[in-house]
Amino acid sequence: MTFDNLVTGWKDSVKFGPFFQGDLLDRAALDEAFATYQPAAVMHFAALSQVGESIHDPGRYWRNNFQGSLTLLEAAVAAGCDQFVFSSTCATYGEQDNVVLDETSAQQPINAYGASKLATEHALRNFETAHGLRHVIFRYFNVAGADPDGDIGEFHQPETHLIPLMLDAISGKRDALTIYGTDYETPDGTCIRDYVHVCDLVDAHVAGLQWLLDGKPSEVFNLGTGSGFSVREVINHSRRVTNAEVPVTTGTRRAGDCTKLVSGSTRANSELGWRPDRSTLDTMIADAWQWHKTGHYTE
Repeated sequence: MTFDNLVTGWKDSVKFGPFFQGDLLDRAALDEAFATYQPAAVMHFAALSQVGESIHDPGRYWRNNFQGSLTLLEAAVAAGCDQFVFSSTCATYGEQDNVVLDETSAQQPINAYGASKLATEHALRNFETAHGLRHVIFRYFNVAGADPDGDIGEFHQPETHLIPLMLDAISGKRDALTIYGTDYETPDGTCIRDYVHVCDLVDAHVAGLQWLLDGKPSEVFNLGTGSGFSVREVINHSRRVTNAEVPVTTGTRRAGDCTKLVSGSTRANSELGWRPDRSTLDTMIADAWQWHKTGHYTE
């Protein structure tokens, strides 16, 4: 069962199982969904995720991301659903340049998005102590790519992610891709990120759920590849994959953006057996380009 308020999601992307439209802040709706479908576990993906917006409107992020998560946790416990997979973020680590980020790294978020996710991580631990709610926390690095068959892909309104913005610029849906900040302390002056294919992310969540179903203890896993690419490197790869030029303009740094975020963890591989096989930059761009050419949800 998929539970979503469709504020940023799309009903067309629900390909399997029933759909229940509701909001995480609506406890009565959550209670109805739990009673109707009696899930064995929760996979909690729902969140607002625009870093810049979270800087300017932190209340919206604390209300939606943390208060919504707290309401969901309380509803799950009340329904006797005691297994929980949570999509957190590498943004909980904050600005830690030249540090290998693993699950033991200090968490010091610099924006309300990361802070609201970190608060939910703390709440999960409290709920395990009080109610026995076992959980797996996944700290994503930058998710990219699309379904290789082109059925489901990345589509936000407004769009804020680098690869779809870049493909929009190539296809003429926007005048140019704006690089926000060219004076970072990186080899080419642009931010560096670790990208992971959405299909590999799905595999990790299946493995995380199985981890809990097998009775294993609560755990935290970074989901990244250990390889970082700058904005300009992503653009260069895109030129090769799409055989098209990317019109580019430059702008000032955005508030809340870190210089470099790259995973240094092998825990997901060693404990879950997870391998990000599709998470090469060329594959992620190629799959996203295929989706981009075949269509979007309702514009």
